[in-house]
Amino acid sequence: MAVAEVADQRGAAGLGRGFAFVGRRDELGRLLTAVRQPPAVVMVEGDAGMGKSRLVREATAALRAEGWPVITGFCHPLREPLPYGPVVDALGKIGPWLAGTSLPASAGALAALLPDLADRLPPAPSPPQGPSAARHQLFQAVRSVVASVGRVVMVVEDLHWVDDATRELLLLLARDLSDQFALVLTYRAEDLPGAAVLGAAYRPPPGASGTVIRLPPLTETEVAELAGAALGGQATPELCAALHRRSEGLPLVAEEDLITLRDQGRRDVHELERAEAPSSLREAVTERLALLSRAGVAIVDAAAVLAVPATEALLADVAGLDSDQAAEGLIDALRASVLREIDAGRYGFRHVLAQQVAYRHILGPRRTRLHRRAIDELQHHDPVPLVQIAHHTLAAGDRQGWLDRVEQAAEQAVALGDTGTAATLLHQILDQSGVGTERRSRAALTLARIVNYGVDYAATVRELRAVLADRRLPDTTLGEIRLGLGLVMLNIGADVAGFRELERAVDELATLPDRACRAMITLALNDRDGAAAHGWTWLGRAEQAVRDSADEASRMAVHFTRLLLMAVDGDPAVWPLVDRLPRRGDDGAVLSQISYALGNLTDIAIQLGHDRRARDLLREAQDLLDRSDRGRFEYFIRAAGLHIDWLAGRWARIDDDYAALGRAYPDVKQIDVNRALCQGHLALATGRHSQALEHFTAAEAHSGAMCSAAVSMRIAAALTAVRLAQDDPHGAWAIAEPALSTLRGLRSWAITVDLVAVAVEAALASGHRAQAEQLVTETESGVRERDAPATLAELELARGLLVRATEPARAAEHFAEAQRRWQEIGRPYKVAKAAERRGDALARAGHDHAAAHLTDALRGYTELGATGDAARCQHRLRELGVEALRRPGRRGYGNELSPREQEVAELLAGGATNHDIAQTLFLSLSTVEKHVARVLTKLGTERKDIQAGLSNSDSHGS
Repeated sequence: MAVAEVADQRGAAGLGRGFAFVGRRDELGRLLTAVRQPPAVVMVEGDAGMGKSRLVREATAALRAEGWPVITGFCHPLREPLPYGPVVDALGKIGPWLAGTSLPASAGALAALLPDLADRLPPAPSPPQGPSAARHQLFQAVRSVVASVGRVVMVVEDLHWVDDATRELLLLLARDLSDQFALVLTYRAEDLPGAAVLGAAYRPPPGASGTVIRLPPLTETEVAELAGAALGGQATPELCAALHRRSEGLPLVAEEDLITLRDQGRRDVHELERAEAPSSLREAVTERLALLSRAGVAIVDAAAVLAVPATEALLADVAGLDSDQAAEGLIDALRASVLREIDAGRYGFRHVLAQQVAYRHILGPRRTRLHRRAIDELQHHDPVPLVQIAHHTLAAGDRQGWLDRVEQAAEQAVALGDTGTAATLLHQILDQSGVGTERRSRAALTLARIVNYGVDYAATVRELRAVLADRRLPDTTLGEIRLGLGLVMLNIGADVAGFRELERAVDELATLPDRACRAMITLALNDRDGAAAHGWTWLGRAEQAVRDSADEASRMAVHFTRLLLMAVDGDPAVWPLVDRLPRRGDDGAVLSQISYALGNLTDIAIQLGHDRRARDLLREAQDLLDRSDRGRFEYFIRAAGLHIDWLAGRWARIDDDYAALGRAYPDVKQIDVNRALCQGHLALATGRHSQALEHFTAAEAHSGAMCSAAVSMRIAAALTAVRLAQDDPHGAWAIAEPALSTLRGLRSWAITVDLVAVAVEAALASGHRAQAEQLVTETESGVRERDAPATLAELELARGLLVRATEPARAAEHFAEAQRRWQEIGRPYKVAKAAERRGDALARAGHDHAAAHLTDALRGYTELGATGDAARCQHRLRELGVEALRRPGRRGYGNELSPREQEVAELLAGGATNHDIAQTLFLSLSTVEKHVARVLTKLGTERKDIQAGLSNSDSHGS
């Protein structure tokens, strides 16, 4: 498809309908192919004037002709505060496709931003508490509208001018694409604020198509084709070669030269080449400006100063023309192709480079007068475009007035919830030298209060630190700024140094106890690097700070923190207090705080082994969340639900559910940690030890330095377990031993998250019996009189492991007690593990009931799909001379799989390596290789297709 719009070949007349679309055959094909196979994300990258927008227009014209709804939004360098403005621009055009569409209630959050569509949207929900909740509510609304419409293409142009909040929304949409949604983004890579267009490393989610299209310069042949379509037979080879040399393949420059050639009727190659190639665009625009009438020049000057698309009336007012003169001037500028109609009733330049050339063409005194006239006119608009006025104020030389306007615009953006634009404006103030201390502190305070809601982390930290270096600021101001700095370092940057900033903030906020309380609570809940020992001290200070406070929210937050610390300690008195927490009320902020507390208590209940209570708390937290605001805390609720599903043995869709949660909350690292742990445990249970190690190592990498002690211990326990499965006891102990220091630093043994038993096993296997005995003794002492069912079950396992070699019958009693406790808690995989250990210990003791317990374990593993564990049990039963559970229908072998080959095939289907299979089935590597060869031969398949071959074998044998 070389030319999508063929210009008239009879000379210059073709330019009246626009330039021909030349070249870009592959690029257009790739864009259309991706979009026609939704879900899809297409990124179009190119320098200014390279033809990004034209390529997208050609593609969307073809798509519209096929019946695709296409909605487009634009990023602008002078955008007024509007939350997620470019996306809202695009969604404002979706009205024709909403008719007859049943929209979910969440879509009502868009009503205030899309007043023209309010009658087609559900009622707006109650306003959420805080920018974070408002942002998440809007995310859900956009996603639900796009998904409800079905097949739709959203185009967002010029992403290099996007604000942080909009970029984050686009990243969310790109990572959680609805089935029929395609997102197309254009941008200039050299003008991006960071290395990645969406502000983070982006990869299409599973099942989505996508591509990055980088536009190269046009070839000489393509420039000749462009000129031929515009000039017909007058486009000589010499002229085309000169056009290519001057433009260096940049379509924009070649088009500007062609417009000049048309207007002047000039075809002289030597005259065309007189200008240097890099200045050809300037020369082309300047020559066209010289042909304009006086009114045309005035209108173009006004447009250049305004810098954004403007109405005819505004252009007339800024230019100082009456309506008739303005109309004549605008028509003149349109005919000369200097301006174009951007949308209905608004006019601007064909591209930003032309605007810059025209702006530089205006003499200084006239520029200043035009900027002042623009200010006078814009001040009468409703709402007042403060960002534009600030721009004109600075351009007019009034730096103090510019600072006033920028500060007002930032306040307006915060009030409207547009934290991305607010952050950009506040950075402009803080970047300026010589700004007064009071103004700098105000800007820093505002920035510190919104930094958790999507801003440039590095720039924020740098500028807040710069403000904190000013010792002329009062302590309370320093404390508030430092509080914001510490929280953003912890919540966004995962930098533990944020705790040190919070400690300093506490002292600086001595006269603002409610603000100091927030820092104290965060410090009280810090369990990293032994800090848990000071948790109750910080809580005591927080309780003292709010004792006489009238701020109910602060008092409640402190009370909830006490409940959390009691729960972590395994204090049985905590649950009656939790039961007395209110579950109803009219205050959304209070309900949100209670939901937050119940959610955190759910997580602790899981760690303690109160799984049924955790499920109840989770339901209550979800109900409160539904009645207040969902906010970002919703991810925590959903993640806790998935953790409960895993422990309860509901494994079928758990990885898909984690993947969906990760796409919904791409900036929450803990989701990646939880998913990697889940994937690792699934791999370990199915005998894929190498993959399990990879997943657990990934969890460790995702967690970083900021993970809680409980998460750190879970990862260490998982890594220890996989090293033991790989018959590497010394490697296992090398992981477990330092993790025990973390456990001891908690000063609470109620929560050990699987670490004690596996550490005891690693210590015994690597010859450190004394350390194993000491650990059991410490756990027994630490858990005494504590309400910690999971740790008590784990302790029984550890006790059994200590005496397994010398007193197997006694070990079996401990394993039986562990089995009973896990059964009571409701964790079937743990029950099967304890049953297997019980049966193995009885077998060592020569007890007749050993096989029965191993069979129980095998049955439990099989029901869960833990094929690796099941194979290990089958092997042990065969050693005891017992026929293990077998699939029905397998009577002889021949070309069918033997029981051993069936085990090997199932492990292969799960992705196990030969080495994994050897360790799981206690076979030599050479024996495994022979079994694998026979399995592949009998199934008539290759290793990569083993799953399909095994399924076919099952269907034929049944």
